Amino acid sequence: MAVELCLLLLLFCGSTISEVQPIYKPPPGTLDFGFVPAKTYDTGAYHEPGPIGILFKVVHAFLYLVQPNSFPQDLIRKLAQQKFGNTQGDYQKPENVVLTLQAIYYEIGFIVSAALGLLFILLLPLVGLCFCMCRCCDNCGGEMHQRQKKNADCQRSCFATFLFVASLIISVGVLCAYAANQHLTNQVRGAKKLVNSNFKDLKIFLNDTPAQIDYLVSQYNTTKDKALSDLNNVGPLLGSRVQEQLGKEVRPALDAALTMAGAIRETKEALENVSVSVEVLQEGTERLHANLTDVKMHLSNTLNDSACSATQAASTCNIIRNSLNQLNINANFSGLPGVSSQLAKVNDVLKIDLSSLVQKGYAAFNDTPDLVVNQTRNILSDIKNVLESIGSNITAFTKALPVQKILADLTIYLTQSEAYVQDYFPVVEQYDFYRWLGCLILCCVLVLILVFFYLGLLCGTCGYDKHASPTTRGCISNTGGNFLMAGVGFSFLFSWVLMIVVVLTFVTGGNVEKLVCEPFEDRTLFKVLDTPYLLNQHWRNYLSGLLFKNPSINLTFEKVYSDCKENKGIYTSLHLEHLFNINEFLNISMYTEDVALKIEHIEINLSKIILLDEIGKENLLNFSSSGIEGINFAAYLTEINKSVTKVDLLSFANDLEARADQLPKGALENALKGHANNIRMIHNQQVVPLEQAMSTLNQSIRLLKRTSSELMVKVKNVISSVNAAQLLINNNASLVIVQETKKYMDTIVGYFEQYIEWVKESIAMEVAACKPIANVIDTAVDIFLCSYITDSVNAFWFGLGGSSIFLIPAIIFAVKLSKYYRRMDTEDVYDDVETIPMKTTENGNNGYHKEHLYGIHNPVFTSSVEQW
Repeated sequence: MAVELCLLLLLFCGSTISEVQPIYKPPPGTLDFGFVPAKTYDTGAYHEPGPIGILFKVVHAFLYLVQPNSFPQDLIRKLAQQKFGNTQGDYQKPENVVLTLQAIYYEIGFIVSAALGLLFILLLPLVGLCFCMCRCCDNCGGEMHQRQKKNADCQRSCFATFLFVASLIISVGVLCAYAANQHLTNQVRGAKKLVNSNFKDLKIFLNDTPAQIDYLVSQYNTTKDKALSDLNNVGPLLGSRVQEQLGKEVRPALDAALTMAGAIRETKEALENVSVSVEVLQEGTERLHANLTDVKMHLSNTLNDSACSATQAASTCNIIRNSLNQLNINANFSGLPGVSSQLAKVNDVLKIDLSSLVQKGYAAFNDTPDLVVNQTRNILSDIKNVLESIGSNITAFTKALPVQKILADLTIYLTQSEAYVQDYFPVVEQYDFYRWLGCLILCCVLVLILVFFYLGLLCGTCGYDKHASPTTRGCISNTGGNFLMAGVGFSFLFSWVLMIVVVLTFVTGGNVEKLVCEPFEDRTLFKVLDTPYLLNQHWRNYLSGLLFKNPSINLTFEKVYSDCKENKGIYTSLHLEHLFNINEFLNISMYTEDVALKIEHIEINLSKIILLDEIGKENLLNFSSSGIEGINFAAYLTEINKSVTKVDLLSFANDLEARADQLPKGALENALKGHANNIRMIHNQQVVPLEQAMSTLNQSIRLLKRTSSELMVKVKNVISSVNAAQLLINNNASLVIVQETKKYMDTIVGYFEQYIEWVKESIAMEVAACKPIANVIDTAVDIFLCSYITDSVNAFWFGLGGSSIFLIPAIIFAVKLSKYYRRMDTEDVYDDVETIPMKTTENGNNGYHKEHLYGIHNPVFTSSVEQW
């Protein structure tokens, strides 16, 4: 039931995406759909072990030494696919024998280690039993007699040191085992918080999904509002686009006509300037000629004075007299033809305001957006109705989905699961307490042995008297030796039990680490699970076969886990497009086709636009036949290029005044200077105005010359361009309108495609993000199984196993050392200082003597315990 409910939820999540392929056209304006509402998940599927992590790393390094081989993917696949035991001879098949050998080769490290552990389990109790029996027979150190040697102190020190080192190593192992045991218990007790966090995230996952779906559906209004806004602004958008395209030919034509209207006005002004300037020049040159004649006459009279006959003035007067011919006009404007006829024709042309006619054409063309609005009202109303129906259908379909029921069922199942976990968690804690207590007892056994060894070392070392003979050793020293032997006895009794626990946990924990935890970390475990026909011999892809009943779909555990780990949407992670036809939910293509068809049927008639009527065209033709091209521009330019006088009057006056200064002071000098001033006055009052008039005439003539150049061709070109633009509007505008209407349609449809792409991306990455599912897997495998249990178990057997192994040297050194601490029953007797033993059969055997035979009192009764 739970699986079915999950699938229904996944189907619903998957139903919010469309497979419509976008029709790419000019990119529309970017729509802002905001952010899909999503809450933050609390679970952090990562475990930091703390200081004990160093111990875990050491254990991992040891396991690598035991098992350095990489994860055997192929071997596990073959073993999983191979069937053993169906028939009696299956195990003898060559392929099965090969697989078995490969498995043994891979596990050789564990097998050898386990074999050594089993050997320890079997031999150590047997050795202990034999050792006990041997000592009971006064052998193997059981005889309470110690031979004295020269290096006895050195041996005792070495044995004590080795035993102490072995005890320290055992102590470290016990601490490691205890720390691992306590770490596992602490993690189990704290696991409840992590479990609750996972359940909380799953509830958030279920509760947020409908809100996210509602948000996706509601954002259709953003698309619809933008589309309606563009439809309401069809004039500025579509009309302006049509106007812009037509304007590429219309505006240059109207601009040329308007330029020609300006040229007509400029021509009139230029003709008027020419007429006035010629008249001014003709009158001015006549007056100037008369004044210059008078000046020459008066100068001649002055030069005929007797003063010029003098030797000093004669040459100067002759020079002045010879230059009088230069005082004459140079340009003759009296022969220039008039322009009155051309001016009259141009004035007739200007009676019609061509600029106003062109502006009317501009105004008519600029009304294109209004024409589009007026002619598309009915179609736009239909399009708006289609948009409203899309929203209504989406809302109706959303309400028809049993979202609440699915979520309610899933929530109930999740609540039941959480209650089940909460109910059984105390049981788990209780069993963990039993496990903790059992492991603690094992550690306490080792601690008890260590206590005996440390007390034996302490008492033996502190109570040892090197001056006392073996039979007269003190009570403290004797007690130390007894403690050492007690530790040896407990070591033989319990070491094999410890090793059984070590072997079992080592084989289990080590293989879980190598075959589950490490391949899970690098995801090779998923690759094995994704092996075709592995979990089901009839399904190529097990996960797709389980979810979709279609094992041909390429859906793998690794891809699903990776996608959920990246917090992608569950629709993308599980490839739900293979299960549900989402076009039924957001089949925007059908509606966009309706919108596109209605927009394509938009018909806009621009034939009412008149760019330039026949009166304006006739006016242009009249201007071209005004006759300005018949003006004799060469004659005008010839006279204009001449100077007004043959000589510059200012230069002449200055030269005249300079020569007058060369004459003797007197009336002649003053008269000549008076004539120079008169010439300057003529220049300023008459020549300068004439030069200004000549400049105006020059500009006007040149303007008329440029205007008249191929005037008829220019006018015809203007009329032709206006006619072509008018023809485009009347006949070919429909093609432009169709093109721009299609672009406008693509913009409107592009909003919906943009909405679909956003929905796709949101469904893929944000809606029903399946991070909690990956967290549950990580929590169960990586944290609970590997970090909490496996690492702790491996650290426990590592510490316990190391301590158990070092019990062997500890037993040996303790037995050896106890001989130096315990009180002996007999001791060696020597004849001299050279410590040569004396052999007297009546006093004992082999040089031994018993103290009671010689009357030496033994202060302490040798008990049967000391015999041990």
